[in-house]
Amino acid sequence: MTQPAPPEKPVTVPQLAEAKEAGRKLAMLTAYDAGFARVFDAAGVDIVLVGDSLGMVVQGHDSTLPVSVDDMAYHVAAVSRGLRRALLLADLPFQADATPERALDASTRLLQAGAGMVKLEGAGAHKLAAIRFLCAREIPVCAHLGLTPQSVLRFGGYKVQGREAAAAEQLRADALAVAEAGAAMLVLECVPSALAAEITRASPIPTIGIGAGPHCDGQVLVLHDMLGLDSGHRRPKFVKDFLAGGGSVAGAARAYVAAVRDGSFPGPEHAYD
Repeated sequence: MTQPAPPEKPVTVPQLAEAKEAGRKLAMLTAYDAGFARVFDAAGVDIVLVGDSLGMVVQGHDSTLPVSVDDMAYHVAAVSRGLRRALLLADLPFQADATPERALDASTRLLQAGAGMVKLEGAGAHKLAAIRFLCAREIPVCAHLGLTPQSVLRFGGYKVQGREAAAAEQLRADALAVAEAGAAMLVLECVPSALAAEITRASPIPTIGIGAGPHCDGQVLVLHDMLGLDSGHRRPKFVKDFLAGGGSVAGAARAYVAAVRDGSFPGPEHAYD
């Protein structure tokens, strides 16, 4: 009698660094409920992100700013029930990391709801302090640089970051600073491809790109963008509809994972100069 294959072991934080070292691309997608989480988990997605993007694609807001810690904890708990192997990453919403103590309170709630890692945006002095504070208390942290959606009011919109020489140099420095502070992974959003490639080569931690070209250590998309769904917002250049050729949600997720792993996504048409 044929014995069933043993279940795959859950993805852990140390395995992220191992993937970078081995040159294995990491595939990440957002999810906000158990149903999509279950499909993406079965499709081989490495990391499922409960993003504060839920404020826009689920709640219908114009930005991520209205999302609360209560909102995040609710969706993290739902997504966690649909996962068996993927690592669950959760965003700290707007101002939840305003002080290290607030970041600890919010992160504790999200980890208790089922997350295995939290993500925070930016690399200012108080952000680095929050990263150090969390890591010292055994909470894995993912940093997020480039276009940080919680900074939309300061940026004056959703714009590519790092095109000017001074801004590019600041991003390089920030990427090294978040790693030194203890972050175990770094999301780069809307960054010119060449700059993202430089940062990825220099970074001791894996980079995950979204609108940052093909040279990052992995990629992430919002599930609505990956499925070609109308979220009520302008479709960014860096998205691709995998449902069109995938035939089903599960097929689209498998196609996305395969394209990330073999390097065919993102293509030149999805990148910024």
